[in-house]
Amino acid sequence: MSNHVVVGSGPIGSSIARLLAERGERVRMVTRSGGGPTHPLIERVAADAADARRLTELTQDAVTLYNCANPKYTEWEKLWFPMNDAMIAATKAAGAVYVLTGNLYGYGPQPGGHMTENSPLAAVGRKGRVRIKMWQDALASGVRTVEVRGSDYLGAGAVGVFSSVLLPAINAGRAAWAPGDPDQPHSFTYTGDQARTMVELSHDERAWGKAWHTPTAPAISIRILADRYCALTGRPRVKINKLPRFVMRTAGLVHPMSRELAEMDYQFYGPFHLDSSLTEQTFGLHPTNIEVGIRETVEDAEAIATRTM
Repeated sequence: MSNHVVVGSGPIGSSIARLLAERGERVRMVTRSGGGPTHPLIERVAADAADARRLTELTQDAVTLYNCANPKYTEWEKLWFPMNDAMIAATKAAGAVYVLTGNLYGYGPQPGGHMTENSPLAAVGRKGRVRIKMWQDALASGVRTVEVRGSDYLGAGAVGVFSSVLLPAINAGRAAWAPGDPDQPHSFTYTGDQARTMVELSHDERAWGKAWHTPTAPAISIRILADRYCALTGRPRVKINKLPRFVMRTAGLVHPMSRELAEMDYQFYGPFHLDSSLTEQTFGLHPTNIEVGIRETVEDAEAIATRTM
């Protein structure tokens, strides 16, 4: 029975912890609050992931450290590097494998919005540069490492355009204002596929020292995503308006979160295609049907609403 450390209890970290526990593996989940899934093989520990000494103590018997942290979106430059450095140090001390939950920010805008693992890391925005440096620091450290990159998530616990914009509008019977062009193709990654891929690649030597794309269904537009949900649930189709690009950028002058979202808006105002064919062909993994992610996102949102009533 192997030991694993998972930093972060969001949708990806929690899914990884459950997957490992169901396989009979011991998991130590590290978060500031000490939260996470309940399971006999999951130990939940309250600790600061940026504390290298403490994290090294918690990782000393681990074979894998999964970086599933999700620091405050408006403070990435301040928060990410100390955590990444601490996780690298802890992994190196344990002789473990370091697995990063990656995204597509490092690529920046690409021709036709098409991204493969061989696309250049050409981001010019602040958050993209943060992700590039995190990966480069992991590679330069000498630890066995792999990064698994997914697109915007669908699935239990996922927060994104579907859960934050489309679903509230559909439930209220009103029009939605999409923060982008609702008819542009966009890749959506299922949280379960992200977690499964990270677990499968963690101890496959072919994966080490490289970044891989999570198996992801073909891109669809925001409008089609909403239509798929309405068709599944029998709801009337929702009207979707295109939010003018200047609105978020203007709001960003005084509102920090709007500024951060505006920096990444190229992802929704043009095509955004994650190509996962290399991962699928190399490891024999395949994306889950997108309807599964839609259903889970809705079920999770409804469960949260019920608990807060």
